[in-house]
Amino acid sequence: MGATPEERLVELGLEVPEVAAPVAAYVPAVRSGDQVFTSGQLPMRQGELLVTGKVGGEVSAEEAYACAQQCALNAIAAIKAQVGDLANVERVVKVTAFIASTPDFTGQPGVANGASELFGNVFGDAGVHARSAVGVPVLPLDAPVEVEVVVAVRPGA
Repeated sequence: MGATPEERLVELGLEVPEVAAPVAAYVPAVRSGDQVFTSGQLPMRQGELLVTGKVGGEVSAEEAYACAQQCALNAIAAIKAQVGDLANVERVVKVTAFIASTPDFTGQPGVANGASELFGNVFGDAGVHARSAVGVPVLPLDAPVEVEVVVAVRPGA
């Protein structure tokens, strides 16, 4: 049997963080039937944003890619809190990445790959998903990236 999602995270040198505390009136994730919908996850690590500003301005595309990866890790934490074991995730269905960027920056898909590639590495074929990568003028707390995720959960899990 192949490695579990949690074992793959360890192989990548990553670990599931604590669920990031909401910055307003919402919860990190909601389960409805056999799906989990995460709230938008910011690139928070140990309670602080990795970096602030606009991609294409103060924030490089490489830094933003790392932010998208951190957002994905935070989404994984929110999902795990709902399903217990990440092996219960049947499929990552949809990822939406919002990238606060300068008007001339057009590399939003490359930034969003920070999240998408992590989901693929952690969940294998089940991590391949539909996606939108959207440039926006500003995000909460001046974060450069925000990612939200919808996953399907094994029935009965």
